[in-house]
Amino acid sequence: MINVAIDGPAGAGKSSLSRLLANKLEYIYVDTGALYRAVGLKFSNLGFTTELVGDIAAVLADTALDIRFIDGAQRVFLDGNDVSDDIRTPAASMMASAVSAKPEVRAFLLDMQRNIAKRNNVVMDGRDIGTVVLPDADVKIFLTADVKVRAERRLKELLEKGEKVTFEEVLEDMKVRDYNDSHRDIAPLKQADDAVLADTSDLDFEGSLELLCSIVQKGIGA
Repeated sequence: MINVAIDGPAGAGKSSLSRLLANKLEYIYVDTGALYRAVGLKFSNLGFTTELVGDIAAVLADTALDIRFIDGAQRVFLDGNDVSDDIRTPAASMMASAVSAKPEVRAFLLDMQRNIAKRNNVVMDGRDIGTVVLPDADVKIFLTADVKVRAERRLKELLEKGEKVTFEEVLEDMKVRDYNDSHRDIAPLKQADDAVLADTSDLDFEGSLELLCSIVQKGIGA
C-alpha cells in the first residue's frame, strides 16, 4: 500500500486539499482530525470543558467511533450517529485540541488509523501522521501558511456555513490552537525530518493542489 501523510496547523487547508488529492490519486482519504473532533464532541456533550477533568478512560470505553466511506466521502459516526457536520465548529476545534493532548485518546485512535493505512492506499492528514501514526509513509508533507492567511481562509469557510464569527475571533482561536498543538507533551505538531514543506501563503487553492500533486508524484516516482 502507498501512504501519503500530510501534517500541518489548523486552517492550512489539509482536509479540503487532501480530499481532492486523494481523488486525483484514486486513494482513500482519511481525515484524522475529524476523529479527534468526534471524541471531543463526546466529552463536550457529557459536560466536560477543555480541562477534561474526569474519568477519560471510562468515557472512551463507552464510545463507539466509526469511519464509513459513503459515495467516496468519509463520514464520521459517533455512538451510531452521523456527526460529520456537528464537528466542524470553532468550539469543536478547541475541544479536539484538548482531547488530542491526552495519551488515552491518542492510543484509542492510533490502531484505527494504522489499520486503515495497512488495507488501503491512503492520503491521511492530521497533526502527527508523519511523525507518529505513519512514520514509514511513502510521502510526507508539512502543509502550512501564515496564521493570518489561515484565519482568513477559515473565516470565509465559517461565514459560508452561516456561523457568526469575526476575523479577530477566528485568528485568536487559531493562535491558541497552534500553541496548544505545538506545545503538548504527547506527539506535538512538528514537521517530520523527512517531510517536504509546502507553504501555501501566496498560493490560491488550485495552486496549492498543484503543489501537493507535484510533491507526491516526485515522492512515489510517478
